[in-house]
Amino acid sequence: MKIAVLGGTGFVGRALLARLAAEGHALTVLSRNPHAHLDRLLPPGTQVACGDVYDPEFLKARFQGQDAVVNLVGILNERGDNGRGFQRAHVGLTKLVVAACQLAGVCRLLQMSSLNAGRGESFYLKSRGEAEAVVKASGLDWTIFQPSVIFGPGDGFFCRFAALLKLSPVLPLARAGTRFAPVFVGDVAEAMRRSLHDRRTMGQVYELYGPEVFTLGELVRLTARQLGLTRLVLPLPDALGRLQGLLFDFVPGKPFSSDNYRSLKLDSVGAIDGLHQLGIPPTRIGQQLPAILGSPAGKQPRYDRYRAAR
Repeated sequence: MKIAVLGGTGFVGRALLARLAAEGHALTVLSRNPHAHLDRLLPPGTQVACGDVYDPEFLKARFQGQDAVVNLVGILNERGDNGRGFQRAHVGLTKLVVAACQLAGVCRLLQMSSLNAGRGESFYLKSRGEAEAVVKASGLDWTIFQPSVIFGPGDGFFCRFAALLKLSPVLPLARAGTRFAPVFVGDVAEAMRRSLHDRRTMGQVYELYGPEVFTLGELVRLTARQLGLTRLVLPLPDALGRLQGLLFDFVPGKPFSSDNYRSLKLDSVGAIDGLHQLGIPPTRIGQQLPAILGSPAGKQPRYDRYRAAR
């Protein structure tokens, strides 16, 4: 198949491209920043089409002759806190992608979304829900994927908390009791790969979540144990959690934000097992966490602890 992918150099995108390339598909990754690909080992046979993904003519031209389009574009935070960034990245771009598919004659569309899309108070979840509505009304042969938090090597969850835990012996944590069912990035990529080959997935929404449910606090403590660190994870009352989000809105890189806090008001645990529907055995966190964070039993962590003690 000829497949155009938006967001192909991201976390999920790289995992998906590897699987699709292994099957011999002709892949085109659309990107606004060609320099970002110099250090990305894209699979052989993958082409990078450089241009403005918000330009309707660019999208239409790149979609011509494609058998399918995959939209993986998503942001977890925006520069401000007014929802405009989420609207542009999720809703605005999805409208452009749908229109370009229609004009280019591409019927098959795979759309990345999120568990709880359209629910709650956060701009992130609201915009994900609006984007889903655009896809469902498109008349295309669509499939939507709603993952819980996605984990894997280089992820934005365990790796982000690992960086924070290394900085301080105490980690104040907002919404520590929020529940998650983390899903492995390889399982998400496999779900998308299989859907491309199965017409029965058209018009379906798949909740993608793992076999284990943890609170946010439990996941952070699990991260600390894997790193061999003794850390105090301090759950914050909601008033202080909201304040933490407000303060972090102004921190470069936004390790946390007001909108993240609003998203955490909802548990990220699914109801209908999309991996089971697609015949994919779920991956447990313990199978991957050593590869994500490294093993505390290795020599280097022991040397580090010895130096710290001295």
